[in-house]
Amino acid sequence: MRYTEKLARRIAQTGSNLCIGLDPRPDLIAGEVREFLLRVVEETAPYAACFKPNIAYFEAAGSAGIALFEEIRAAIPQEIPLLLDAKRSDIGETQRYYAKAFFETWDVDAVTLNPFLGFDSIEPFLDWEGRGLYLLAVTSNPGAADIEMQRLADGRQVFELVVDMARRAAGRAADVGLVLGLTNAAAEVLSKIDDVPLLIPGLGAQGGDVAALAASERRAPLLINVSRGILFPPAGQSHAAAAAAYAQQIRENLPRAPR
Repeated sequence: MRYTEKLARRIAQTGSNLCIGLDPRPDLIAGEVREFLLRVVEETAPYAACFKPNIAYFEAAGSAGIALFEEIRAAIPQEIPLLLDAKRSDIGETQRYYAKAFFETWDVDAVTLNPFLGFDSIEPFLDWEGRGLYLLAVTSNPGAADIEMQRLADGRQVFELVVDMARRAAGRAADVGLVLGLTNAAAEVLSKIDDVPLLIPGLGAQGGDVAALAASERRAPLLINVSRGILFPPAGQSHAAAAAAYAQQIRENLPRAPR
């Protein structure tokens, strides 16, 4: 089964396009991080189209953090896609080892990659059957204006070169999508991005408005990510209630969801 098929099946089963980011911050967590994350996964799984651990939060704790990531990975039900937010970028030989670590050792369904070293830096990931890649195109941070949104001499914007990479990768074993920050998802930007799977961060704490996607007519699966808003909801609101509310908010602005 291709990655996009697994993701589309999960979206259809749940009626949810919600991607739940797992970014554990010990300074905001009362009690053990392990118990916190296991509770989040258990409570929010019914609303999750996908879980997205950010590996940096686990790597910061050293070998214990990696062991924790592996335990959390094992706790996520197999029918829920696991997207590892790693944003790796390196030369081909090193990338081959990253691909082996992510897809073979940890058996994740998809990863985020930084494509700005060029097409050869993503190529080692393209021949992994049933896996997915999300290339950074237009991110949700203000710094997207520094490089990604800049104009080239021919009038195109830099992120359109990443769109071209996704086109070039079409037909390979892995499915290739793009990262599009909700805070930068203007109609003009959306019009330049092909109908490929999108990972859309920026809803919640970053202030993105999911209504920006309401008029977007796309068939490829969309994932709208929320991390802090679900991990650290307002006082008195459970993780499950926060996930349900975000899933409903997304559903109301994607009238043809599930996709």
